Amino acid sequence: MLRKTILFVAAFGLGAATLAVIQAQQRPALTALDYFEIQQLANKYGLYIDTCSNNGYDYADLYTRDGVFVDNFTEEGYGKHGLTRATGREQLAAAAGGGALGCKSVGWKDWTHMTVNHVIEPSATGATGKVWSVVIGEKGARDIQRFGGYEDVYVKTAAGWRIAKRTHVRTKAWHNPLLQTPDLN
Repeated sequence: MLRKTILFVAAFGLGAATLAVIQAQQRPALTALDYFEIQQLANKYGLYIDTCSNNGYDYADLYTRDGVFVDNFTEEGYGKHGLTRATGREQLAAAAGGGALGCKSVGWKDWTHMTVNHVIEPSATGATGKVWSVVIGEKGARDIQRFGGYEDVYVKTAAGWRIAKRTHVRTKAWHNPLLQTPDLN
């Protein structure tokens, strides 16, 4: 009887340990509302950066307090395998042309930033996302260009979902190398 009890306890312990490992590996589920709220961050991003609304602070407030914007798109950023351009609310507001800059010399004055084909996945810390960036108007009113994409890390805060880290990547970051063309910056 003692031997059967020991075997049962050992088997139960092994089963419980296996179950715990499986549960730890599973990602938490996101609700429909979570997906919607994260998509709104992407939608607001373009509007807020294009309009420098609230002196850039509407844009900055899409991020966590210590939120980070990383450039892996420009020649300099790509050459360094990612370059942090802004961290925290003040730097992010300035990145949108606001803050101390006062929205006086926004480099994309006539542009419209759009994000399309947003893919969101749950993660251990909240969610991650990829979204294409399209810009209208850089070289004139009828000009439409792909501008790479964003790889995001989202976290849920007391104020709702926020971007913890957004990395601007080149278009080819997600393309199969066999399908790349020279225009995939």
